[in-house]
Amino acid sequence: MRVFESICYSAAALFRRSQSSAELEEELRSHIQHRADDLERCGLPREEADRCARIEFGGYVKFNEQGHEAMRGHFLEHLAQDVHYGLRVLRKSPSFTAVAVATLALGIGANAVVFSVVNALILRPLNVPQAQSLYMIERSQGNQDASPMQSYPDYKALRDRNRSFDGLMAYSISTAGLDTGGNPAPVWLFEASGNYFDVLGIEPYLGRFFHSSDEHGPNSAPYIVLSYGYWKSHFKSDPGAVGRMVQLNKHPYTVLGVAPDGFRGTELYYTPNFWVPMVDEGQVEGSSDLEDRGARSIWLAGHLKHGVTLAQAVDDLNSISADLARSHPKEDEKASFSLTRPGLVGNMLGRPVRAFVTGLMLLAGLILLAACANLGSLFAARASDRSREIALRLALGSSRKRILRQLLTEAWMVSMAGGAAGLLGGMVLLRWLSAWQPLSDIPINLPVNPDAKVYVVAVLLALASGLLFGIVPVRQVLRADPYQIVKTGSTGAAGRRFTARDLLLVMQVAVCAVLVTSSLVAVRGMVRALHSNFGFQPQNAMLVTTDLDMAGYSGERMPAMQRRMIDAMEAIPGVTAVGLVDRLPLNMEWNDTSVFKDSTADLNSSNEAAEANLQNISPGYLHAAGTTLLAGRAFTWQDDGKAPRVALVNREFARQVMDAQGGSGEGAIGHYFKMADGTRIQVVGLVEDGKYKTITEEPEPALFLPILQSPSSATRLVVRSNRDPQQLAGVMRSELRNLDAALPFQIKTWNRQLDSALFASRVATVSLGVLGGLGAMLAGTGIFGMASYSVSKRLRELGIRIALGAQRKEVLRTALGRASILLISGSAAGLLLGIAATRVLSFIVYQATPRDPLVLAGVVMAMLLLGLMATWIPAQRALSADPLILLREE
Repeated sequence: MRVFESICYSAAALFRRSQSSAELEEELRSHIQHRADDLERCGLPREEADRCARIEFGGYVKFNEQGHEAMRGHFLEHLAQDVHYGLRVLRKSPSFTAVAVATLALGIGANAVVFSVVNALILRPLNVPQAQSLYMIERSQGNQDASPMQSYPDYKALRDRNRSFDGLMAYSISTAGLDTGGNPAPVWLFEASGNYFDVLGIEPYLGRFFHSSDEHGPNSAPYIVLSYGYWKSHFKSDPGAVGRMVQLNKHPYTVLGVAPDGFRGTELYYTPNFWVPMVDEGQVEGSSDLEDRGARSIWLAGHLKHGVTLAQAVDDLNSISADLARSHPKEDEKASFSLTRPGLVGNMLGRPVRAFVTGLMLLAGLILLAACANLGSLFAARASDRSREIALRLALGSSRKRILRQLLTEAWMVSMAGGAAGLLGGMVLLRWLSAWQPLSDIPINLPVNPDAKVYVVAVLLALASGLLFGIVPVRQVLRADPYQIVKTGSTGAAGRRFTARDLLLVMQVAVCAVLVTSSLVAVRGMVRALHSNFGFQPQNAMLVTTDLDMAGYSGERMPAMQRRMIDAMEAIPGVTAVGLVDRLPLNMEWNDTSVFKDSTADLNSSNEAAEANLQNISPGYLHAAGTTLLAGRAFTWQDDGKAPRVALVNREFARQVMDAQGGSGEGAIGHYFKMADGTRIQVVGLVEDGKYKTITEEPEPALFLPILQSPSSATRLVVRSNRDPQQLAGVMRSELRNLDAALPFQIKTWNRQLDSALFASRVATVSLGVLGGLGAMLAGTGIFGMASYSVSKRLRELGIRIALGAQRKEVLRTALGRASILLISGSAAGLLLGIAATRVLSFIVYQATPRDPLVLAGVVMAMLLLGLMATWIPAQRALSADPLILLREE
């Protein structure tokens, strides 16, 4: 007590005196020595006592003659002192520093990666000039959802009659067979209107682009423009490639130019190999719909004029739509237009992608919040352990503001180090993601390289995180009583109260439960997707994908070649069934068509009975695909162009179009329906419902027509066999080469073909699994830290309880009871929040529901296992407490 009073009196006397600078500095050295002696008598080691004395007196000058306090240096000098002291403190606790930096690195790194994805998909515009004014046109008709698909006649009307756009261009994704002198191969391309590059304001890297002046009717512009990447990889960066003749689907085309590096077209996720004029659609696709007002397969986009608002542009487009409805009521009645940002096929992909990445960003934010809560608990415990040091500094005249500034400096040093480490790791991952091509046969990838916005966000997150967990000990410092601390050696805080550290731990556990719930929902959805009924059986099936127009087949030669291909595959030993379809389900190549009830006379779009998914198939396709025929008959080779028009439909089609309510749908067999052109078709068979566009879709009507009655150059052979896939692929390739060596095709298993359909679910599963693992790690360390700290503070009490005969379960209840209560409370809150949060997964994950008993049981077991792992070591320490040793040390 006398020592404490002497310290306080000496410190106060020192700062009250008014002396010259030289005299004051001499006395400071004397007082530093005396303070160090006094601190050593208070129990501090000599080295620590010298350090504290120097810190307390070395950073200040004395009051001036009027008694006002003046700081010695400028702000940067004081900051340098704080940083220097913080480095010494953190260096003395390397384990604490490493854990803190690693915790922040995980949180900030996860946020940097997710924000880069959000930036690439949502915030960053397309890499075109004046991208902020570029908009895509979407179309709604009746009660249908808005679709980006338009027809070419509508494009010409909107292009020529609108007053809101500086220019309106059209484009679509397609495939073709390209022969540059070697083996022909299928390639991916953009079909683009002649004004495509002019509207975008893009300048060529080499040569020139095609323009509207190059078009003089169908198939009149045999030109291609190479992408920079394709020119570099397939033409070896040869400037002489410009002007070179190549074969596109056996038609001669001239390479006009090369697009600039970095220009990927007008979709974010897709990089075309080259661009072809849209007027050449007949040669590129084998047939042309440029004059069909009802064939909607292209996308429209353009730059708004300066000063034109979105509302004005929409009103302008809808006034044109009203005129089109009067002129063409069958195709354009009740049609309206809206505008959206391009890059993700409008809102068709944009809406679910934005919902998912926004949810992912929120979950990543929760990871960082859990990391801050974890560090807040650590810093609060550390401040409690440093209470004696803080009390002595207060007694020596240091202000509470000065101590708080020092603590915040230490927190910011940790957060900046963690932010730098997290950003460095995130950049490595982002570089890999930018080069990743998830689907080997489709040029899909997403450049997510960080830009200035990502770095700014990382710095802001680091600063905000340091402030969040750095202010947690503020209340301890502000309420610290140096007299009581030095006298008793503790803060005197009650041990049973609900503290800020308890709240932070509950928050950590709740965040962990949310992430674990979301990840288990995604995993469960993926398992369901892999074992669900798609309406076909991809196991033990091989696919041959080609388009006969790539090899120059048309007219009567096309179905004859398809029949030869089927016969050749059926002759291979081990093959049990072969079938042909023009559009594979779940392969991003669906085709919806309007169908009408047979009683409907007015075939306007407003009177349609359904939009049905259309597939043209050969006899034998149902057997080869593993699709169940529920009633009626399958197609035969007699169902050709001379026979009556027939169709197979699924149950949903029978329900919506044939009014087969509540039953098996067999009542639809023998009945008729109408196509948009008025053709009457009889239903001869009923098949099971399936998945046609996405694995998360609700049941949709599907219509199957005979390939001989609806010819198509698109050829997808399904070959079912019990042979080894690699061996079978070699035999299939040889047989097809014997039929036509110039035919470009691809062979793969059907399971591999489904990679595109399952891609979104797999990404969601992996992403949420990683975030769930990070959340579990942070929650586990938080529970472990809280339990260890609680045991260490009450170790003497636990030893006395053991000495007095307390049972093991009573000791564990005393030592870990609070941690268990907090774990249960946080888990329950997190599970409820997780049930609400996983609703967003229904856009991507198949049958995503957190109410699945396996998901609920998995969350409970995961949190229980997490709690057991985190409290095992503290529990063992509590049970092994030796009261004799503890009392002897005391």
